[in-house]
Amino acid sequence: MFLKCNNVANNFMINLLKNKKISKTPFRKEVLAIFNKYNNAIPLSVVEKELKAFNRITLYRTIKVFLEKGIIHEITINGEVSNYAICKEECDTLGHHHQHIHFKCTSCGIIFCVEVDKFPTIILPKYKIEQLEIQAIGLCENCNV
Repeated sequence: MFLKCNNVANNFMINLLKNKKISKTPFRKEVLAIFNKYNNAIPLSVVEKELKAFNRITLYRTIKVFLEKGIIHEITINGEVSNYAICKEECDTLGHHHQHIHFKCTSCGIIFCVEVDKFPTIILPKYKIEQLEIQAIGLCENCNV
């Protein structure tokens, strides 16, 4: 049994898979619908709970393809369980090009991808930075009341 999506969400998923040149299988659309449902990063256990019936290997292959094609990105804070979130359109097979902070709330435990107006520029003489990831831990806007 697959998740039912409204037309806007369904069109978003179909277009995203099409633009990334990925086959639009019902299972891939369902996994993408789960990621699209959340406004934060989620662990694989959440995806597994939401799927009615699935093959674990098919799920792992789908996650791998989504990571490689720039549909989702992986977030690990302090060596904890990996979480995944939908990428911006700029991400592709060459890499993830988003500039945001990964923020983990110490109260509710949710991990958010928070856009920032200005991402810091760091220059390290004799080094070439290929990827910069900033993580913050504290209280999210819902818990900080």
